[in-house]
Amino acid sequence: MTTVATTKLKETEIGPIPEGWDVATIAQVGKVVTGKTPSRDNPDDWGDDFDFITPTDITSDEKYVSSVSRRISKIGAARFGTMIIPPESVLVTCIGSDMGKVVMNREKCLANQQINSIIPKENLENDFVYYALKNLYQTLWDHAGGGSTMPIINKSTFESLSIVIPRLVNEQKQIAEILSSLDDKIELNRIINTNLEKLAATLFKKWFVDIEDELPEGWRIGTFGEAVENFDSKRIPLSSMERKPGSYPYYGATSIMDYVEDYIFDGTYVLLGEDGSVAKEDGKPFVQYVSGKIWVNNHAHVLRGKNGFSTEYIKVFLDQVNITPFVTGAVQPKLNQANMNSISMIIPDQKTLTKFNEVLTALFGMILENENQTKNLEQVRNSLLPRLMSGKIRVKI
Repeated sequence: MTTVATTKLKETEIGPIPEGWDVATIAQVGKVVTGKTPSRDNPDDWGDDFDFITPTDITSDEKYVSSVSRRISKIGAARFGTMIIPPESVLVTCIGSDMGKVVMNREKCLANQQINSIIPKENLENDFVYYALKNLYQTLWDHAGGGSTMPIINKSTFESLSIVIPRLVNEQKQIAEILSSLDDKIELNRIINTNLEKLAATLFKKWFVDIEDELPEGWRIGTFGEAVENFDSKRIPLSSMERKPGSYPYYGATSIMDYVEDYIFDGTYVLLGEDGSVAKEDGKPFVQYVSGKIWVNNHAHVLRGKNGFSTEYIKVFLDQVNITPFVTGAVQPKLNQANMNSISMIIPDQKTLTKFNEVLTALFGMILENENQTKNLEQVRNSLLPRLMSGKIRVKI
């Protein structure tokens, strides 16, 4: 990237910006569409033709939606025709603790009512608009109403928010390409790690699931509690008001919820959803493999392997368990410690366990190496983002 040593500025209603750039509201940038959830009274609206995107499908560190829990049919798409979002639009969550998450869609989709989508005008670079909205996170929260319990930014307020845009599309494109190159490498690392985890799962199935007849000599059926050390008593939940911003991940039942200034765990653990979000639609549990200095709230069990079982073994074992029979509570699903510990588990002989742990150590070592590289790339991207989007760093056209 080549930068210009000096940048001429001009005064605007939002402060000084580079000459050749303009202030524009989101409404001027493109058409804003607020989504909607299909009614249960119309089951034909659901199907497998188009993504239905909700805030839980959007992670703060992915540029594109990678997976969704539900999809709609062609009938549903026709019913919500004016709300269907074309590819390469920009989707922003505008309510609740997930507010301010931004993502793009590769395919035509429908979003729910908690998401405002921007369909950029033809004279704008879509990727630039995406990064401009990413850079607007704090502004969204500053303009939110509804209080700390349920912050919300309505459509009219959302449309009135301002961003700055270079007049030259080529400059928009070059800025977006710099940031996209970092996001592309981050995405590649995630794909590699997904494939490594799939390989670990395949090997686990071959070694410990696809047993044709009786168990090998020295193997037995035991319980999950024999294989795990539990650290739940050390968890400390923090409300959104209690979380002081920092660099340490704050984990919930399914994902990182925030970043805070302190940590309570330091090491490698498996987090297993305890209540609220416990089981996925296929009955498998929400499992997170985490490493380093972290904070965990009381919605996820904090586990580590023991008695010869590595923490990585615990991860791949849980990934293939149907957790549904062990979950209690119809309104608020919960996987308590007693039920969790009672899950049946094959206990192999120590020699086999040691060999398999060696395989997992190699695979997950590569996974952690990729994750560390990803963290560094994210730090670079996050440092460049506000500078590039404000014109403090200029690209040479």
